[in-house]
Amino acid sequence: MEKVIDSYQTEREAVEQIIASRTKIDRELSKVIVGQKDVVEQLLIALVSGGHCLITGAPGLAKTLLIKSISQVFHLKFQRIQFTPDLMPADITGTEILQDTGDGRRMTFVNGPVFANMILADEINRTPPKTQAALLEAMQEHQVTAAGVRHPLPEPFFVLATQNPIEMEGTYPLPEAQLDRFMFNVVIDYLPEDQEVEVVAQTTARQPEPIAALFTAADVLRFQETVRKVPIAEEVVRYAVRLASASRPRQNGTPDYINEWVSWGAGLRAAQYLVLGGKARALLHGRSHVRYDEIQALAHATLRHRILINYRAEAEGITVKSVIDRLLESVKPSGVLVKAA
Repeated sequence: MEKVIDSYQTEREAVEQIIASRTKIDRELSKVIVGQKDVVEQLLIALVSGGHCLITGAPGLAKTLLIKSISQVFHLKFQRIQFTPDLMPADITGTEILQDTGDGRRMTFVNGPVFANMILADEINRTPPKTQAALLEAMQEHQVTAAGVRHPLPEPFFVLATQNPIEMEGTYPLPEAQLDRFMFNVVIDYLPEDQEVEVVAQTTARQPEPIAALFTAADVLRFQETVRKVPIAEEVVRYAVRLASASRPRQNGTPDYINEWVSWGAGLRAAQYLVLGGKARALLHGRSHVRYDEIQALAHATLRHRILINYRAEAEGITVKSVIDRLLESVKPSGVLVKAA
């Protein structure tokens, strides 16, 4: 009985810490990051959910600075890997080398840069598929294998891969199976003029204040465990499943516009991430249960890299965003719909 009470008390403290942490996190990140509130929220949701993120944005939008700043707030080991056409899998995972020891010479595994808590895979689409695939085992299994020996990665483990939407020559688009490993596709756009003025003024004046570490790796693991215990009604889960399944062409009950415009839709993992992300978002907004609007707020980030439109849609000027907007309009949740915060 005492163990049950202690467990309940621990979970309650974790929930209170997550709710109270949002303001503190925003305050620390505001020392170096201006605007991008939705982007920051999606990255935080992925972090406390234990998911990976694909980040799409033009150069010079502070993607690296943002990710590094988040790692500092959570006191996580950060590594940046620049993906290039000549990057080899061993350059990421590590390799075995021959070393002299007291007992003679033997092969020793040397950790690669993937052995960190937060990995920035910069311009992941600029490296060949074989090297891209080196991240696959790490992302899914949180381990790498060398010479038949498994080497566990530090926990928590979080991959953020960036893609440059311009200069697509010489790139290797990620296959759908690997895209599906990412919880969100976070889009970073240019700031409004007033915020750009603020950025220029800040970065050309004094050095920013140092970011304080508010948490530890153990806190992040505790947050991830707490998020999974957030209650959610079956109808909300069913809504997430229906959103994902409605995006698949040529299925029973698929809307006509999906059959007309989409060649590949979202799989089961999309619904899982919608629910898991909804739980994390509810906690970050101070709620103890998941509502329909949590699912709706995360629909674009979760589905945009899982829905592949066809040539007909492109010819008619239809985008993935417009398809998701149409899905949110046509797939209605049961019960009372609350407007997204």
